[in-house]
Amino acid sequence: MKHLIIFLFLMLANFSVQANCSQLLNIEVRALAGQEKINLCETYADKVVLIVNTASKCGFTPQYDGLEALYEKYKHRGLVILGFPSNDFGQQEPGSEKQIADFCRLTYGVKFPMFEKTQVRKHHADELYQRLGKAAGEFPLWNFHKYLLNRRGELVKSFNSKITPQDVKLIEEIETLL
Repeated sequence: MKHLIIFLFLMLANFSVQANCSQLLNIEVRALAGQEKINLCETYADKVVLIVNTASKCGFTPQYDGLEALYEKYKHRGLVILGFPSNDFGQQEPGSEKQIADFCRLTYGVKFPMFEKTQVRKHHADELYQRLGKAAGEFPLWNFHKYLLNRRGELVKSFNSKITPQDVKLIEEIETLL
Protein backbone atom coordinates (compact mmCIF):
# COMPACT_ATOMS: atom_id res chain seq x y z
CA MET A 1 0.00 0.00 0.00
CA LYS A 2 2.83 2.39 0.90
CA HIS A 3 4.45 1.84 -2.53
CA LEU A 4 1.14 2.49 -4.27
CA ILE A 5 0.74 5.81 -2.44
CA ILE A 6 4.29 6.85 -3.35
CA PHE A 7 3.71 5.86 -6.97
CA LEU A 8 0.47 7.87 -7.13
CA PHE A 9 2.18 10.88 -5.55
CA LEU A 10 4.98 10.76 -8.12
CA MET A 11 2.48 10.42 -10.96
CA LEU A 12 0.51 13.43 -9.71
CA ALA A 13 3.70 15.48 -9.29
CA ASN A 14 4.72 14.65 -12.86
CA PHE A 15 1.23 15.49 -14.13
CA SER A 16 1.41 18.83 -12.31
CA VAL A 17 4.71 19.69 -14.02
CA GLN A 18 3.32 18.68 -17.42
CA ALA A 19 0.09 20.63 -16.81
CA ASN A 20 2.13 23.81 -16.22
CA CYS A 21 3.99 23.49 -19.50
CA SER A 22 2.77 23.78 -23.07
CA GLN A 23 3.41 21.16 -25.71
CA LEU A 24 5.91 23.59 -27.21
CA LEU A 25 8.52 22.56 -24.62
CA ASN A 26 7.41 18.98 -24.08
CA ILE A 27 10.42 17.63 -25.92
CA GLU A 28 13.65 15.83 -25.07
CA VAL A 29 16.99 17.34 -26.07
CA ARG A 30 20.58 16.44 -25.37
CA ALA A 31 23.00 18.69 -23.51
CA LEU A 32 25.84 20.06 -25.64
CA ALA A 33 28.67 17.51 -25.93
CA GLY A 34 26.77 15.22 -23.56
CA GLN A 35 24.88 11.96 -23.77
CA GLU A 36 21.97 12.55 -21.40
CA LYS A 37 18.66 13.77 -22.75
CA ILE A 38 16.41 16.01 -20.71
CA ASN A 39 12.78 17.00 -21.10
CA LEU A 40 12.58 20.80 -21.37
CA CYS A 41 9.14 20.88 -19.69
CA GLU A 42 10.30 18.93 -16.67
CA THR A 43 13.62 20.72 -16.33
CA TYR A 44 12.46 24.30 -16.90
CA ALA A 45 8.88 24.21 -15.60
CA ASP A 46 7.79 27.56 -14.16
CA LYS A 47 10.76 29.40 -15.72
CA VAL A 48 10.75 32.25 -18.20
CA VAL A 49 12.68 30.76 -21.13
CA LEU A 50 14.70 32.52 -23.84
CA ILE A 51 15.70 30.12 -26.63
CA VAL A 52 18.50 31.24 -28.95
CA ASN A 53 20.12 29.62 -31.98
CA THR A 54 23.83 30.40 -31.73
CA ALA A 55 27.00 30.27 -33.82
CA SER A 56 30.67 30.75 -32.94
CA LYS A 57 31.88 32.46 -36.13
CA CYS A 58 29.18 35.05 -36.74
CA GLY A 59 29.05 38.82 -36.59
CA PHE A 60 26.43 38.37 -33.84
CA THR A 61 28.62 36.00 -31.77
CA PRO A 62 29.47 38.78 -29.26
CA GLN A 63 25.82 38.51 -28.19
CA TYR A 64 27.05 35.62 -26.02
CA ASP A 65 28.34 38.29 -23.61
CA GLY A 66 24.93 39.93 -23.42
CA LEU A 67 23.09 36.63 -23.09
CA GLU A 68 25.34 35.58 -20.23
CA ALA A 69 24.85 38.98 -18.55
CA LEU A 70 21.05 38.60 -18.87
CA TYR A 71 21.23 35.10 -17.44
CA GLU A 72 23.34 36.21 -14.47
CA LYS A 73 21.11 39.21 -13.76
CA TYR A 74 17.76 37.41 -13.92
CA LYS A 75 18.35 33.70 -13.25
CA HIS A 76 17.52 34.12 -9.56
CA ARG A 77 14.14 35.58 -10.57
CA GLY A 78 13.35 32.66 -12.87
CA LEU A 79 14.91 33.37 -16.27
CA VAL A 80 16.76 30.64 -18.11
CA ILE A 81 18.49 31.01 -21.46
CA LEU A 82 18.80 27.93 -23.66
CA GLY A 83 21.40 28.00 -26.43
CA PHE A 84 21.16 25.77 -29.50
CA PRO A 85 24.22 25.95 -31.78
CA SER A 86 23.40 25.70 -35.48
CA ASN A 87 25.49 25.57 -38.63
CA ASP A 88 22.53 26.54 -40.84
CA PHE A 89 23.64 30.06 -41.78
CA GLY A 90 26.90 30.68 -43.58
CA GLN A 91 28.48 27.54 -42.09
CA GLN A 92 29.29 29.65 -39.00
CA GLU A 93 29.18 26.78 -36.50
CA PRO A 94 31.39 24.14 -38.15
CA GLY A 95 33.03 22.70 -35.04
CA SER A 96 32.24 19.63 -33.00
CA GLU A 97 30.01 19.96 -29.98
CA LYS A 98 33.05 19.75 -27.69
CA GLN A 99 34.76 22.55 -29.63
CA ILE A 100 31.60 24.65 -29.37
CA ALA A 101 31.27 24.02 -25.64
CA ASP A 102 34.93 24.92 -25.06
CA PHE A 103 34.64 28.07 -27.18
CA CYS A 104 31.52 29.27 -25.33
CA ARG A 105 33.00 28.60 -21.90
CA LEU A 106 36.53 29.87 -22.54
CA THR A 107 35.79 32.84 -24.81
CA TYR A 108 32.53 34.14 -23.35
CA GLY A 109 32.24 32.44 -19.95
CA VAL A 110 28.89 30.96 -20.91
CA LYS A 111 27.16 29.26 -17.99
CA PHE A 112 23.61 29.18 -19.31
CA PRO A 113 22.51 25.76 -20.62
CA MET A 114 23.65 24.86 -24.11
CA PHE A 115 22.21 21.98 -26.09
CA GLU A 116 22.97 19.75 -29.04
CA LYS A 117 23.86 21.23 -32.40
CA THR A 118 20.61 21.59 -34.30
CA GLN A 119 18.91 22.74 -37.47
CA VAL A 120 16.63 25.78 -37.33
CA ARG A 121 15.77 26.68 -40.94
CA LYS A 122 12.10 26.33 -41.81
CA HIS A 123 12.22 23.33 -44.14
CA HIS A 124 14.93 21.45 -42.24
CA ALA A 125 14.29 22.49 -38.63
CA ASP A 126 14.37 19.95 -35.84
CA GLU A 127 11.18 19.31 -33.88
CA LEU A 128 11.72 22.08 -31.30
CA TYR A 129 12.39 24.71 -33.94
CA GLN A 130 9.46 23.47 -36.05
CA ARG A 131 7.23 24.08 -33.04
CA LEU A 132 8.76 27.48 -32.24
CA GLY A 133 8.66 28.67 -35.84
CA LYS A 134 5.03 27.65 -36.31
CA ALA A 135 3.98 29.21 -33.00
CA ALA A 136 5.77 32.48 -33.81
CA GLY A 137 4.85 32.55 -37.47
CA GLU A 138 8.53 32.97 -38.24
CA PHE A 139 11.65 30.84 -38.31
CA PRO A 140 15.17 32.14 -37.72
CA LEU A 141 16.61 33.90 -40.75
CA TRP A 142 20.07 34.04 -39.17
CA ASN A 143 22.02 33.17 -36.03
CA PHE A 144 20.98 34.55 -32.63
CA HIS A 145 17.23 34.64 -33.26
CA LYS A 146 15.41 34.65 -29.91
CA TYR A 147 12.13 33.09 -28.79
CA LEU A 148 10.74 34.21 -25.42
CA LEU A 149 8.38 31.91 -23.51
CA ASN A 150 6.40 32.54 -20.34
CA ARG A 151 6.38 30.37 -17.21
CA ARG A 152 3.80 28.04 -18.79
CA GLY A 153 6.06 27.39 -21.77
CA GLU A 154 3.92 29.47 -24.12
CA LEU A 155 5.50 31.65 -26.78
CA VAL A 156 5.26 35.35 -25.93
CA LYS A 157 7.41 36.95 -28.60
CA SER A 158 10.04 36.31 -31.24
CA PHE A 159 13.06 38.61 -31.73
CA ASN A 160 15.29 38.68 -34.82
CA SER A 161 19.07 38.55 -34.66
CA LYS A 162 19.49 42.32 -34.67
CA ILE A 163 17.70 42.60 -31.32
CA THR A 164 20.57 42.35 -28.84
CA PRO A 165 20.24 40.90 -25.35
CA GLN A 166 20.48 44.47 -23.97
CA ASP A 167 17.71 45.83 -26.19
CA VAL A 168 15.07 47.63 -24.11
CA LYS A 169 12.24 45.80 -25.93
CA LEU A 170 13.62 42.40 -24.93
CA ILE A 171 14.44 43.41 -21.35
CA GLU A 172 11.00 44.95 -20.81
CA GLU A 173 9.32 41.75 -22.04
CA ILE A 174 11.50 39.61 -19.74
CA GLU A 175 10.86 41.84 -16.71
CA THR A 176 7.11 41.73 -17.37
CA LEU A 177 7.19 37.92 -17.33
CA LEU A 178 9.33 37.67 -14.22
